[in-house]
Amino acid sequence: MSVQPFDHSSESTTEMLQSPAPTAWPLALALGIALLFAGLVTSAAVSALGAVIAIAAAAGWFREVLPQEAHETVQVARPVPGVTPVPVLARGEMAAHVPRVWLPVEVHPISAGVKGGLAGSVVMAVLAMIYGILSQGSIWYPINLFAASFLPAATTATTAEAAAFHLRALLIAIPIHLGTSLLVGLLYGATLPMLSRRPILLGGFIAPIFWSGVIHSVLGIVNPVLNHRIDWVWFVVSQVGFGIVAGVVVSRQERIPTGQHLSLARRMGMETSGHERSGEDEQR
Repeated sequence: MSVQPFDHSSESTTEMLQSPAPTAWPLALALGIALLFAGLVTSAAVSALGAVIAIAAAAGWFREVLPQEAHETVQVARPVPGVTPVPVLARGEMAAHVPRVWLPVEVHPISAGVKGGLAGSVVMAVLAMIYGILSQGSIWYPINLFAASFLPAATTATTAEAAAFHLRALLIAIPIHLGTSLLVGLLYGATLPMLSRRPILLGGFIAPIFWSGVIHSVLGIVNPVLNHRIDWVWFVVSQVGFGIVAGVVVSRQERIPTGQHLSLARRMGMETSGHERSGEDEQR
């Protein structure tokens, strides 16, 4: 009579774990921010509604994580693992056979995104002013046209009025242009290390053409008059110019390691026993 080995994999243990409680406040915050910016091209009421939702969502989110994070108790059934053979790998074989799931290994500092956004904003502004000189003989035309996106009444201005200097339009266009450029530059700094093979293709062509198409589609619905007055060929050219310069500047900045292989205590700079390793051990 043969004896069958006992299968430990069929056993399981049940335990109670504390996990972060689900919350819908992040979704509400994203909705409020989206409405806040959508109101810039629609009406002030939409922005006001978005601001109220964003403030309420931020307050609700903070109340769930501070001073103590909200948790819920869940029941988890863990199977008892059986004895499985451990593969033996030769020295130097680990990196070739074990898939890597942590990305990216290195990232750009925040200053890289700031530099890229500022450099791209200058190039985009220069290209826009060149278009204004060639089309209307005025560098103020693209500036007033950009400010008209946030001043609905300015869309009905004549071509001569749009080509003249307006201090209010300039004061509106400069901070919005710089703020948007910095945000996109920071986004480039965070995403380009993940696609290190062709960062210029993504940042210089794919991303600018994509968001230009989105803006063209949305503007055709919310403000058809302004959509008709924009020269979309030059618009895409200026966006591609921004993307190429910002992508080049960001990709040439020195990267810093993420430190994701370190423990949380070491990443926070805490001096705890059992976490300090020599440089020789870390290289292994």
